[in-house]
Amino acid sequence: MSILINQLTRVMVQGLGRDGSFHAVEMKKYGTNVVAGVHPGKGGTYLEGFPVFNTAQEAVEETEAECSVIFVPAPFAEDAILAAANAGINLVVAVTEGIPVLDVSGVLMELNELGTRLIGPNSPGLISPGESKVGIMPGGIFQRGPVGVISRSGTLTYEVVNQLTAAGFGQSTAIGMGGDPIIGMKYNDYLELLESDGDTEAVVIVGEIGGSDEQDAAAFVKEKITKPVVGYIVGRSAPPGKRMGHAGAIVEGASGTAAAKVEVLRDHGIPVADTVEHIVKLISEKLGG
Repeated sequence: MSILINQLTRVMVQGLGRDGSFHAVEMKKYGTNVVAGVHPGKGGTYLEGFPVFNTAQEAVEETEAECSVIFVPAPFAEDAILAAANAGINLVVAVTEGIPVLDVSGVLMELNELGTRLIGPNSPGLISPGESKVGIMPGGIFQRGPVGVISRSGTLTYEVVNQLTAAGFGQSTAIGMGGDPIIGMKYNDYLELLESDGDTEAVVIVGEIGGSDEQDAAAFVKEKITKPVVGYIVGRSAPPGKRMGHAGAIVEGASGTAAAKVEVLRDHGIPVADTVEHIVKLISEKLGG
């Protein structure tokens, strides 16, 4: 069992430029059930055995795709996401970085009305090891197991997962929720799903400076989550007002600092690791490794 995707999930890829085509093939090689591509002007062609359509509507009608991953350039990503949702897609994964904040705000309101979930934007995607990956995550470092991983950073996800896998702690599902200031699904949404997942025995949440998502997650964990949760916050030496990598990783108030987030997590009973290696130790203590 896993959350959001599995080996049966029918995936389409929107935006088959250089990067989209490369990762579509990589997803297919991993075992993802890629059933369609969408790229205006390429309709009627095939990529790695799956058909390509000019529009999302055509792709969904012909293949019954249910999840879409967006590689469309930022100026056109808003239209691509909405096209997928209006065609009936119930889960959209937006890898695209740099989509204007106002565009994302409008998209979220419309997706809410349509009942479509959005991961990202600026997300590396998600993976249920051994079943399916949707996005750009390097599948080789993941291993099936009991730990759910939710992270604001793709690179940090890989670091954490690599250490967990090396220590024998595989993952049920790992998600990069996106590093932009405004994103779709947040920690609480994933925590609720992982709480209900029979294969998930513990959860790692990887946060960074900026915003208050980690504080919201801490309160949610204390109130709603019965499974062990371990935290890790990066950016402890980040100076105020300076963006650190992600658009959303900028300290603009006292609550957005790493120190404030660590304090809140610990106040709510969530152990916080000091290093990536320390995460493994904390998980081992929770699961008995």
